[in-house]
Amino acid sequence: MLLAVAAAAMSIATAQADPPPAVLVNTLGMRFVLVPAGEFTMGSDESPDALAAAYPDLERRRFEEIGDEAPAHRVRITHPFYLGQHEVTVGQFRRFLARSGYVPESVADGTGGYGYDPGYDPSKSARRDAFDGRNPKYSWRNPGFPQGDDHPVVNVTWNDAMALARWLGETEGATYRLPTEAEWEYACRAGTRTRYHSGDDPGALLRAANLFDEDAKPYWPRWSAHALAGHDGFAFTATVGSFAPNAFGLYDMHGNAWEWTADWHDERYYAHSPTDDPPGPATGTVRVRRGGSWHTWPFYARCAYRNWNTPQTRYTLVGMRLLREAAAAPRAEAGRSFRIMAATIQPEPGH
Repeated sequence: MLLAVAAAAMSIATAQADPPPAVLVNTLGMRFVLVPAGEFTMGSDESPDALAAAYPDLERRRFEEIGDEAPAHRVRITHPFYLGQHEVTVGQFRRFLARSGYVPESVADGTGGYGYDPGYDPSKSARRDAFDGRNPKYSWRNPGFPQGDDHPVVNVTWNDAMALARWLGETEGATYRLPTEAEWEYACRAGTRTRYHSGDDPGALLRAANLFDEDAKPYWPRWSAHALAGHDGFAFTATVGSFAPNAFGLYDMHGNAWEWTADWHDERYYAHSPTDDPPGPATGTVRVRRGGSWHTWPFYARCAYRNWNTPQTRYTLVGMRLLREAAAAPRAEAGRSFRIMAATIQPEPGH
């Protein structure tokens, strides 16, 4: 009996010492990758001269409007966390709405979202380009161009993202939320210090990101001078995971859809933010979004670039990626409807 008790205790201790799985899949089919704790340099101190040389298609004023990226500063992420391997997809958002009964803001308030208008005629419109809205005909279901269930959901507000995170947490007994800016940038960089996780050269983004390029240019002639040279194969959103992942195994950290973060925006926050796990400002009026979209020029898809909108904003370029805290011990939850994946991160078939 004593031997049996000792063996059981040893088995429990061994199980408790096991590292968490590298990838898990939740009840909506979202894949989450374990991002380790670590340190990195957040933000950018690049000079306007250096940026002007790297992005000759842009006016110099654009390089003088990014003071909120500085100062570059050291940040420690003290706890590992799970981050969505992909942006939340149309199909996953559809399943959430069906199971929860939640009504997205673009539908609930009756004002709709934004979309691409293929009938746009600059000679007959005061609009600057083919983006149209708000209009009730546009929503997460219809951004004005075709999407499959495996494309990133767009036209979702910050509040919609929080509703999804809360519902998942209540349903699964885990903690879901949006990543902080610091967690997002740390995960995007994946150990790099370059403009993109693929390097400094915007041309390398053709393999890593769905951005505004030669395929999208015909739909937006007004902005043709800013198109990334080359073809990524997509004029609008792409199937998630269509491009090379970063070193953490995360896809589409640049491009495809802007991603909401948890933080309020404060252009002076970096000057006094804490070193360990900065939570973002306590108050504000706009929330930060990161990463760029299918319509984004390379300069605005850099790891350090910060964009923002009100929490009620819904736009055809903006989606989300969720964080799941690692402290919930996924092994104990495997008896639910979680699937624990192999401990090594491999690109999915066809990617």
